[in-house]
Amino acid sequence: MIVVTKSSITEERIAEIVAHIERAGVQAHVSRGTDRTVIGIIGKAEPTLAEHLRQMKGVEQVIKISKSYKLASRDFHPDDTIIEVKGVKIGGDQLVVMGGPCAVESPEQIDEIARLVKAAGAQVLRGGAFKPRTGPYSFQGIGVEGLKMMAEAGSKHGLLTITEVMTPEYVDVCAEYADILQVGTRNMQNFDLLRKLGTIRKPVLLKRGFSATYDEFLNAAEYILAGGNPNVMLCERGIRTFETYTRNTLDLAAIPVLQQLSHLPVISDPSHGTGRRELVEPMAKASVAAGANGLIIEMHTDPDNSMTGDGVQSLFPDQFARLMKELEQLGALVGRRFDTPKEPAERFAEWKVV
Repeated sequence: MIVVTKSSITEERIAEIVAHIERAGVQAHVSRGTDRTVIGIIGKAEPTLAEHLRQMKGVEQVIKISKSYKLASRDFHPDDTIIEVKGVKIGGDQLVVMGGPCAVESPEQIDEIARLVKAAGAQVLRGGAFKPRTGPYSFQGIGVEGLKMMAEAGSKHGLLTITEVMTPEYVDVCAEYADILQVGTRNMQNFDLLRKLGTIRKPVLLKRGFSATYDEFLNAAEYILAGGNPNVMLCERGIRTFETYTRNTLDLAAIPVLQQLSHLPVISDPSHGTGRRELVEPMAKASVAAGANGLIIEMHTDPDNSMTGDGVQSLFPDQFARLMKELEQLGALVGRRFDTPKEPAERFAEWKVV
């Protein structure tokens, strides 16, 4: 259930309505839009509460939301959520690109990639310090030292940083070093982790589980929102289908569907969504054309020898730089601003694919 207030309502009156709701034994979440304030009611309320609220001064209407996810619903928050991190806005008209390796391997590796990511015009450096792997003997990441390396590289080159967090115990240390925390596909329904992420204010990039429905995906986001953290991004990273040519099937329809159902920013991951380097660029462009607010793309200076073995889906730096230039042109056609610095092509000549 949500309470829509009149445009002329005062902050004092909103506080009185919230207090009335909480006295009924349920939670109230306030969302301020451009011309309306919406108060979401979370919990099982007595049927009489809705009627009492309708009669209160300053209330325009009371609407029952049938969806299991309330705070993630566009019914609750009609305006798009814009998350601002150190001046970078995610969820607005500006297209945000997160680029970097699957995993942090060394200080030299992450520093050089950060330099190239910045030079290409991206705003966020991605890199994993803790890696969830299918096999127990695969490279699992270098842990906290990797977080420190990435934080230093991001700071040096003026980039935000994003890294994956796998367990509730590591949320605080990851939040200490990274600007954005990522929840991987295998942890989308790790409810203890989601609850912990709800207690911090750092933005969270929530990846869709590879077999999750839209409803399940949005309910996972609801765990974080209900905990008090409003800074959630949804990431379509491909789902598991019967097709084996690609690693996953990138569900492009998820982008407009999620934007219709929810107010949260939607990011696309064409690297994991395809698992094939030659498909990353066209699917990145298709994602932007479908309305994505941003992209998260794997890029490596030596993908064939990456420690994770995911090099087959990582772009070379010159491919990444070319894609950024093309995204700038495409973004202008679909209402996405993308301010790419005009770096000379020679900057990437040493990394051209042979």
